[in-house]
Amino acid sequence: MTSASRPAADHSSDPGFSTRGSYVTGGEEFTRDTNYIEDRITRHGTSGTKGEPGWPVEPGRYRLIAARACPWANRTVIVRRLLGLEDAISLGQPGPTHDSRSWTFDLDPGGVDPVLGIERIQDAYFRRFPGYPRGITVPAIVDVPSGAVVTNNFPQITLDFSTEWTAFHRPGAPVLYPAHLRAEIDEVNKRVFTEVNNGVYRCGFAGSQDAYDAAYTRLWTALDWLEERLTGQRYLVGDTITEADVRLFTTLVRFDAVYHGHFKCNRQKLSEMPALWAYARDLFQTPGFGDTIDFVQIKQHYYIVHEDINPTGIVPQGPDLSGWLTAHGRESLEGRPFGDGTAPGPVRSGEEVTAGHGAG
Repeated sequence: MTSASRPAADHSSDPGFSTRGSYVTGGEEFTRDTNYIEDRITRHGTSGTKGEPGWPVEPGRYRLIAARACPWANRTVIVRRLLGLEDAISLGQPGPTHDSRSWTFDLDPGGVDPVLGIERIQDAYFRRFPGYPRGITVPAIVDVPSGAVVTNNFPQITLDFSTEWTAFHRPGAPVLYPAHLRAEIDEVNKRVFTEVNNGVYRCGFAGSQDAYDAAYTRLWTALDWLEERLTGQRYLVGDTITEADVRLFTTLVRFDAVYHGHFKCNRQKLSEMPALWAYARDLFQTPGFGDTIDFVQIKQHYYIVHEDINPTGIVPQGPDLSGWLTAHGRESLEGRPFGDGTAPGPVRSGEEVTAGHGAG
């Protein structure tokens, strides 16, 4: 069978694809559906959709469901920790693998989320939208009293954590989306999303040689741009950590472990790009970043769930992760990780990465 006539890959078991409504066009190019539940939780509670009342900021009312394996969900865990929102928004974490229905809480006792009392995040979607036809995705925020999903709009969730939940930020919380840099952050985020965050998937799930070649070229053009940009500055925008760094980091931290081989993004390893590798290590060693990363769950998710790419389900032993803890030298560049703020404290009890699953 020629690549031009190759059927579209079936990603029915992967939330990054059919459960996000994504597909391979004509059996060739991967396309991500970016239609989400667009409700927002705001300080005034005025952002409901379809005439529904909005969702007000209210500590203890909402639960963030975010699997450690998922890069899109990983962002929300990082931002929640950096801002100190643990007391205001509880965290539920599904396991790394799942079936075509949705993520499951198989890591919790009895396979049930201890707060929501459900086995699958699908149950929260169906509680609000019976037979919900689109992606059953993480991250998702659930209204605990009703058990119904509020939103799965992952790009907006972290922005709202920064701008709508300010009354519940910890003392010393960094400003991740500063008003004077928002235009530049938005511009950088747009390119990073289309060419890097989503670009690795476009390579991995290309349905033809031509589609793969085009995706590969776009990805490495963007990575070369980032390598140049980060050679002379410590962070992507401004001199402190911002939303832009969070969004890039969750792709970079998965690059050598998954995307380089599994998604055929193999011109170079991240560890062979001096500025990007040092930048990624700098963030990894910053409280709030590396302490959210579970490499075992990351590899299990991609290599087991993506049966069309890896039909044997074999999870590789490598790569060696010790390099993540080596000196990065980025302190010589101008920049203060948290600006006028401070680092977050220790990881909340019960939210730690399983011993042996990180880089140390």
